[in-house]
Order: sequence, then structure tokens, then C-alpha cells
Amino acid sequence: MDNEANVTYITLDGHVEVNKYRYVYFFIMFIVYTLIICSNSTIVYLIWVHQNLHEPMYIFIAALLLNSVVYSTNIYPKLLIDFLSEKQIISYSACLFQFYIFYTFGGSEFLLLSVMAYDRYVSICKPLQYHTIMKKTTVSIFLLFAWLLPACHIAVPTILSSKAKLSDLTLKGIFCNNSIYKLQCVTSRVITIFGVVSLVDLSILPMLFIIFTYIKIFIVTYRSCREVRKKAAETCLPRLVLCFMLFM
Repeated sequence: MDNEANVTYITLDGHVEVNKYRYVYFFIMFIVYTLIICSNSTIVYLIWVHQNLHEPMYIFIAALLLNSVVYSTNIYPKLLIDFLSEKQIISYSACLFQFYIFYTFGGSEFLLLSVMAYDRYVSICKPLQYHTIMKKTTVSIFLLFAWLLPACHIAVPTILSSKAKLSDLTLKGIFCNNSIYKLQCVTSRVITIFGVVSLVDLSILPMLFIIFTYIKIFIVTYRSCREVRKKAAETCLPRLVLCFMLFM
């Protein structure tokens, strides 16, 4: 175990031929990360400065894009540093922090997509009640729920993992995810239970809700006039594509 001032370091052993292709990897990842930051930040800025875009639909889109920026920033900068480093290492505390951010904002993506699906459901199926239901207070509660619930869920296994004894200091990956459990001498039953609960609450249930919501929208629009079907197609198809890409 490597200790410098009581700090435990983990070796990231998932990089393939990093010495040979380090500059190629760096260039590709740098371009991808730059595109993510620039495109998402630009759209969020446009939504922020234009008052006519301060509607629930665009606010949720901005929240999803901000979520993507944080999610990407949690992974890409460390990858870029590792590509140019002789040794790919990370302190265990930083590894746990990366793990926490990775799953917290990953879960938030599913919840934000669920909220967006509900927003479209109210807009198309209950248009006369839309402004009554989707008030600013409601939108704020949805956003708080989408970020706070995953944060509380993932906090438990993160805290428990920080207290676990390690039997291995080599992580089979290029960033810290649930592979950190393989480093522990004994995986806690509580961690396993919370992992299953988090998977159900933050992934499976939101996915089922999204599917159910869009089925309801499809049924309502199928029975409605052509204008309603056109509106549903224009607003729902981009979100369905986004959901499909995320679930893949």
C-alpha cells in the first residue's frame, strides 16, 4: 500500500497502450470534451438570457445540459491528465468523490428525463391545466428532487466505502465507478442493498415512468386531431431519441 501523508493511491489499470497512443487519445478526448462544454454552455446561456425561453420545457432542457457538463467534467479532465502521465493513479478519496459524482448525476439524468416526459404529458394531454400544474414552484421542486434524491442515495455507499478496508490497489478501469467495490476486502451487505435500491429508484423506475408516459401521450394523440399529433411529434420525438441514446 502506497502511503504519502496517510493518503492511499489507486492505480487505474484500464488504459490500453496509453504510452503508444497517448497524444491520439488526448486529442480525441480533448475535442469531445470541448464540444460538450461549448455546445451545452451556449444553449444554457441562450435559455438564460432570453425571457421567452423561461418556460418549464426549456428550463428542464437547461438543467439536463448543466447536468451533462458536470457529469463530463467529472471524467474528462482526469482522463486528459492520465493520458499525458507516466502513471495513471488517483487518491482513494478522489476516487470516491468521482464515484459519487458519476452516479449522482447519472441518476439525475434519468430523473430529469422523467420530469421532461411528465411536462410533455401535461402539455399535450391536459393543455388547459398546463400553466396551473407546471408552475414555477412545481418546476423548482422537480429540479430539487431530481438532484437531491440521487445525492442522498449515493451518499450512503460512498461513506461506507470510505471506511472499508482495501485488499487491492489496482482498479480495472479508466475512472472510478462501482469497480471500487472489488478493491475492498469484504463488500458490505448494506452497500449491496443500497446499490440495488439505487438502481431501482434512479434507473428502472424512471425508465418505466418514461415509457408509460409516452404510451399515454401516444394513445391520446392517436385519438386526437392532426394538429395535436403534429405538436406531439415535434415536441416528443427529440426527447424519445435522447432517452433511447441514454438507455443504450
